This record gives sequence, C-alpha cells and structure tokens, in this order.
Amino acid sequence: MTVALLIDGVGVDFGGFKAVDGFSMSIDEGELMVLLGANGAGKTTLMDLISGKTKATEGHIYIDETEITNWAPHRIVQQGLGRKFQIPSVFRELSLRQNMEVAATVHPAVLRNLGSRLPADRVRRIDEVLELVGLDTRQNELAGNLSHGETQWLELGMLIVQNPKIILLDEPTAGMTQAETLKTSRIINDLKGRHTLLVVEHDMSFVREIAHHITVMHLGKFLASGTIAEIETNEDVRRAYLGSGGIK
Repeated sequence: MTVALLIDGVGVDFGGFKAVDGFSMSIDEGELMVLLGANGAGKTTLMDLISGKTKATEGHIYIDETEITNWAPHRIVQQGLGRKFQIPSVFRELSLRQNMEVAATVHPAVLRNLGSRLPADRVRRIDEVLELVGLDTRQNELAGNLSHGETQWLELGMLIVQNPKIILLDEPTAGMTQAETLKTSRIINDLKGRHTLLVVEHDMSFVREIAHHITVMHLGKFLASGTIAEIETNEDVRRAYLGSGGIK
C-alpha cells in the first residue's frame, strides 16, 4: 500500500511549550484516519503543521514521497492537500453553484472566476458533487440562505470539487443536528478510496459511522493507533482520554 501522508517525529515549540511533541503517523492512499484526543491534545496544531499554517521546529512531513515540511500553505495546496476548517467559509452573496464554480476554477480572483467558462468536465464534476452533498436541487439559491449544516456541506463540496489527494477535516459535524451528522457520515464514507482523509472529531457516534482506523494523541504525543475495538480496550487510552467506560 502506498503511503499518502507521512508525519515523522514532528513537533512545535511555542516558547518552551511543546504543543506537538515528536508525533509520528502515516496514512495510506485512500485511507480514512480519525484523530482523537482531549482538548489541548494538539490535534488542531498538528493539522496546522501539515497544512503549513504553523511551522514545525522538529521532524518531517511528506505527501507521497515529497517533503513539504514548513512549505508555504499555497505550495502545499498545489501538492494536493485540501483542508476544511471547523467554521465554514463560503461566499454568502453568491449562489451555491457560483460558489462551486469559484472553487473549481484555476484563477485566484473571485470576479475573474465568475466570468470564466469552465471546461465541460469541470461542469460535470460540479453537478456530481452538488448531488453528492445533497444540494443539487438548491444550487441557484444564495449560500447565505443555508442552514449551518447545509453551509458545512457546501464548503465540503467546494473542497471536493478541487480534487485534492488528501483532505483534512477539522470537526466536520460541529453544531450539526443528529440527522445532519448522519448525512455527513454518508458523504464522507463516499469519499473513502477516492481521497485520503484525516478527520478530527469528538462525536463518537459519528466516528463509529466513518472510522476503521483511529489514532489517539495525548499532550502532543502519539498515544495509540488501531481499530475502534482496539482503541476502546486500550488501557492507556482509557486512562488518558476515554475513561473507564470506553468509547460511547
């Protein structure tokens, strides 16, 4: 199996505080990995290190076999990384389809994007992704009219249509209803095999719907990795994060 994302002994020191401390992990091509850890474990900081938002003070990060450690964020995007943050960011004054068109084009300027004629294959891909995220029947509505969950799906669609090799998702179900969370799990499960995914999430019912492989962080360090069954019976994990009752 080809390794898509390799994190080798990565760390960052903020004035003597190691938010991430010698962390290592690998994710195979097409795999979905869930990253668990208590608040302050270093999960979001690790995502920042991978995406170039924060600079590492130790270790190495690779996409495929190319080292991207401390590259500028736009170069890492060009290498095939896409990231969705916890708080969605869309163009509220544009329609859903226009948002997708902006995401699908290669031009960086929004106004230029809107004036561009997209190739037929990208038009078809927008249609496919709008259907995938369940927003195809609302594509001509303004994004500002969407609910929180629908806005999350639109932003996820904008990311998917760019076809990144690796997708980072930071708490994709935050603020969603139970029904919205279930739909999100179906969307993400559909991406397995097509993209390599790293998902940070706290909702364990959601994790159960999507996860095969879980990695656990604790105080910036690697703690454990395995299936849900293996993680919920791991004594180190139970003590550090999950408690005696295991995963709920």
